[in-house]
Amino acid sequence: MVSDNTIPKMFADTVSRSKQQVAMRVKKFGLWQDISWEEYYTRVRYIGSALASMGLERGQSVSIIGDNCWEWVTVDLGIQCVGGVAVGIYATNAAPQVEYVIDHSDSVFFFVENEEQLDKWLQFKERTTKLKKVIVWDLEGLRDYNDPQVMSFQTLLNFGEKVCQAQPGLFDERMQQVTPDDSSVLIYTSGTTGPPKGAVLTHRNMCWMADSILQALPMTEKDEVMSFLPLCHIFEQLFSVIGHAYRGYIVNFIESPDTVTQNMREISPTLGYAVPRIWEKYASSIRIRMSDADWLKKLVFNLSLAVGKKRATLKMGFKRVPLYLEILYGLAYFSVFRKLKERLGFERMRAAVSGAAPISRDVVLFFQSIGINMLEGYGQTEGTGVACVCRPDNVKYGTVGPPLPGLKVKIADDGEILVKSPSVFKEYYKNPEATAETIVDGWLHSGDIGELDEDGFLRITDRKKDIIVTAGGKNITPQYIENKLKASTYINDAIVIGDQRKFLSVLIMIDEDTVVKYAQDNKIQFSTYRDLTQSEQIGELIRGELDAVNKTLSRVEQPKKFRILPKKLYVEDGEVTPTMKVKRSFVHKAFSDLIESMY
Repeated sequence: MVSDNTIPKMFADTVSRSKQQVAMRVKKFGLWQDISWEEYYTRVRYIGSALASMGLERGQSVSIIGDNCWEWVTVDLGIQCVGGVAVGIYATNAAPQVEYVIDHSDSVFFFVENEEQLDKWLQFKERTTKLKKVIVWDLEGLRDYNDPQVMSFQTLLNFGEKVCQAQPGLFDERMQQVTPDDSSVLIYTSGTTGPPKGAVLTHRNMCWMADSILQALPMTEKDEVMSFLPLCHIFEQLFSVIGHAYRGYIVNFIESPDTVTQNMREISPTLGYAVPRIWEKYASSIRIRMSDADWLKKLVFNLSLAVGKKRATLKMGFKRVPLYLEILYGLAYFSVFRKLKERLGFERMRAAVSGAAPISRDVVLFFQSIGINMLEGYGQTEGTGVACVCRPDNVKYGTVGPPLPGLKVKIADDGEILVKSPSVFKEYYKNPEATAETIVDGWLHSGDIGELDEDGFLRITDRKKDIIVTAGGKNITPQYIENKLKASTYINDAIVIGDQRKFLSVLIMIDEDTVVKYAQDNKIQFSTYRDLTQSEQIGELIRGELDAVNKTLSRVEQPKKFRILPKKLYVEDGEVTPTMKVKRSFVHKAFSDLIESMY
């Protein structure tokens, strides 16, 4: 059974059948370079052997911080193959947040990418007495640095090679000792309230999920993905680590977070996945590009998009598409959408998955209309990432799809989504009270409100804790309203306010690219981002977008007033999570004066 498997065994099986095939690609000196499965395994073996020899015991934690690269995933598997627990830390975390994770997880080793990440450790070095060694894989600026507790990644690999020669059976022995119920990873949820909780996922959780998600989204060793979401998030782990080790497809690592769109064009992955903010940015960039086109191109695109939307609406409503519409769409695809997909690097993409946060239905419809098969999925860290996902050949408008094979979903009396499967996590590390609240009789309480339709597809309504109760006693689901607003090309994010208030209002975060272009096209003068947000003409633009959305809402759901946030929100400042979800509690506190000005 897959659920009786372990990640080391799964990885070893893939290596044995794919030794000389390409496992990963990285770009160095302007050229994409291959790493075979055999090379991958050798490095994992050296890392695991070195850590075991240096005192890493079964069940002990090892932390990793850095951007996506082959070193990150190799370290991850090296830890797990000798029975350790891999703990990822967001590269954007500040030193106090890094210290919290290392201390709370009881990490005994710490892998860091570069000088920037090492500097964070130096700020709390004296307080982390459990760490045996800190290992750095990018030594730029550190070649002359000398600290007995710090060693280079290459030194670790060299040491691991010597351990393998001296104790050839050590690595295999440690691999065989790993059991399905052993802890695999400790993932700290980037929650929007309070300190992060560490969710413990076992090898059984991870292996079961790898099998189930790849039944829903079939892939082979010939497929390619692009790794660019944070590797410490379960969404990226599913594709860059677990699914990769299970199915043996190719993972391409981006050069840097700034080269995602360029690398996408170079790689042309066969499966795309990203958080909604990324897909929204792509949609905005397409609209900006078309607004700059000449009148004929603009006309052809708009006509093609209208055909695409009509066809996509029918298909996602499980209705028959008339032959004439299929013919018109074929013409639109050949003349417009095919070239557009090539320019984006989407021409080989069989499916584009959106997850980790809710996405506007209009954005999904837009991508489906231009020939990009966008699927929305739903899940959480505590359920090893995915509970439901639309299938590539079975996308239903406004839903996140049916449950994964072998997974049960039911709706509680209060509307909360409950999940049961072998992927439900083991516990919150050092937090039995929170664990007992989250898992009741084997059912994972998601904290989300939703409903299952007649076809067994799940529709998400909102977060349970985010439901607004107005002064008049009306229950409002803000996510529905916010997603409608976020469909606007000029709005990046929105937060609906109204708990115990007489009416709803909304805080708006503008989309800088599209609003700047609007300002330039309309000769609106500004010098800073703040100037832009306080411009009267920009206020009128956003009022128009809000009025358009309000026409689609009932009176009680309509935000009566709005304010534009005068600053951008950043992960580094703790204002949004690494998956770009706005931290409501922060916004309510930081912009309380702005909120009160609407009432």
